[in-house]
Amino acid sequence: MYTTEKFDPATFTPARFESDGEIELRGQRVPYHTVSEDNVFYDKSGKALASIFSYSYFRSDVKDTANRPVVFGFNGGPGSSSMHVHAGFLGATRLVYEETDRATSLPPYKSMDNPDCLLDIADVVLVDPVGTGYGVLLDEGSANKFFGIEEDAEALLMFVEKWLHRYGRWSSPKYIIGESYGCTRAATAAGIAATRSHERSYAVAFDGIVMIGNTVTTGKYFEREVPVEHAVVAFPSYAAIHWYHNRPTDESLEAFVARAKEFADTTYLSALYKGRRLQGEEREEVIRQICGFTGVSRQYLADRDLRIEDETFRLEVIKDKGASVARFDGRITRPRYTPEEVEKTAGLWDDASSDRYGAFFFGVLTGTIFPKLNIHLDRVYVPSACMYDMFTKEDKWNREAPMGTTGEQLRSAMYRMHGLRVFFANGYYDTATHIGIIDYMLDHAGLPMDRVCLKGYPSGHMIYIGEDNVKALCDDVRDFLEGGMPHN
Repeated sequence: MYTTEKFDPATFTPARFESDGEIELRGQRVPYHTVSEDNVFYDKSGKALASIFSYSYFRSDVKDTANRPVVFGFNGGPGSSSMHVHAGFLGATRLVYEETDRATSLPPYKSMDNPDCLLDIADVVLVDPVGTGYGVLLDEGSANKFFGIEEDAEALLMFVEKWLHRYGRWSSPKYIIGESYGCTRAATAAGIAATRSHERSYAVAFDGIVMIGNTVTTGKYFEREVPVEHAVVAFPSYAAIHWYHNRPTDESLEAFVARAKEFADTTYLSALYKGRRLQGEEREEVIRQICGFTGVSRQYLADRDLRIEDETFRLEVIKDKGASVARFDGRITRPRYTPEEVEKTAGLWDDASSDRYGAFFFGVLTGTIFPKLNIHLDRVYVPSACMYDMFTKEDKWNREAPMGTTGEQLRSAMYRMHGLRVFFANGYYDTATHIGIIDYMLDHAGLPMDRVCLKGYPSGHMIYIGEDNVKALCDDVRDFLEGGMPHN
């Protein structure tokens, strides 16, 4: 593996950039000030170990910030920078979503002042964790201090404490917005903050968490060890994607998915449990309904004993159109590869939505947003760092969580931080983090449901792709910050 730069902890100089801007929000001109900077971690001897890079947006005409919320936003991975949430919906400048299923990843890339930005009601901080974006690991021997479920969450907490102290915002309401693995980070951080780590306690009390593309589960890691057939909890997503591309009914998306979920929770679950005992007319009726809800063929089901798999479903659902759908966003398509097995095994690393949007987000962030923030940094920006090598099976991420699963951590936080609210937002067309997993988790995690809300969106993993979706999500987050509980 090649590298274009290497940092010397002894000579590393933290970067800091400032800028000023103005944006029109809800009929008013909102002036703002930004600070983009390194936040360095040191060992007891003063040696620089690593840095989290942050992008802070402050409304500059507010003098009393005691009641003004601060929102900390980040993506997931693990190993992802904040590029997508920054350029997608939380920054003062965002992408222009002219079409969802873009024809190409090539420029030009259009951007605009974000009319749905939260800066009129909250200050926003975007976070690049260690080893992502402009965040750097300075001491390679200290990787185990940052690259792990609990290690990463503690680094976030230490950063938040430092940031609150630096800018005098301890009295402000504090919110987290985490996307994908960012939900794991948010739940774990909240749980540790509400209890304590193995070595120290933290003083951060969060008012609310927004989970986008949920990875909080009752299993150890993502949906692992959930004692339910994956095809059952994933069924609503399959139905949604079928509805989007094939329109099997005049029902609304929400109504069709609700009916599909009811079938999956009852008839489909029972059918899979019966196995060979499912015979004759009963079996034929189950097959008919599965095909009707998902768009897969009878032969597909016969080959898999009625079980639907994520990877093969994406190849199956619109095969009659000579196309397959993307993992992260089932609205996005591409021509089918041949042979099919090549595409099946490519999986995560060969996804049409990433192909279509990766360069778009990167181009807007580095080519438009960074100049506006006055960032001039001679440092490689890492959109996403691979923490797991699918070929060597080398896992750079410590997936052990001795302090409890993500669901347990979130429950601990909510019971100890009375008033902490959680908003789960998930795309119906997301087959990376199925909306059905949220339903299962909420049924089993023991959360105080009077402080939990869930809303599904006609979108994929990155809910904000699409002009209607980005407005809806921002409106709902705004409502949540102001005390509301968004829902369908």
